[in-house]
Amino acid sequence: MSQHHPPHGGYAPPPPTGFEPTGPQAIHHDPEFGSLRRAYRSFGALTVLLSVGGFLSYVLLSSFAPSLMNQQLVGELTIGLTLGLVQFVVMGVAAWRYVRHMRERVDPIVLRLRAQQREREREQQQRTRVPAGRRFRAW
Repeated sequence: MSQHHPPHGGYAPPPPTGFEPTGPQAIHHDPEFGSLRRAYRSFGALTVLLSVGGFLSYVLLSSFAPSLMNQQLVGELTIGLTLGLVQFVVMGVAAWRYVRHMRERVDPIVLRLRAQQREREREQQQRTRVPAGRRFRAW
């Protein structure tokens, strides 16, 4: 497998001693990148589990417990209709929490990593730049 693309979306192996990764693969070796991946995955897994679990329970209750879902709460409002409307609230809260989580936990790490990557690229460009008096020109 290539050194540039870790297998199955996992972490890239640590670089050999004395080797300083350059370019996009350098960011994969940064400890903050690992914390970024963990923050993104843990929140995403929990949110998907709760959202899909709530929707799945609603569908299962509708299919296997219709008498429960048809019980009147207030006037024509049934338990099933109430749980169906709650699904909109759950999705709204999940979206709001996702935006908040990204803004508080993920975005600051991404901004730091981008700044570090830009700095690495600037250093790399300065190392590879040839002084003006030493340029060779083609015919």
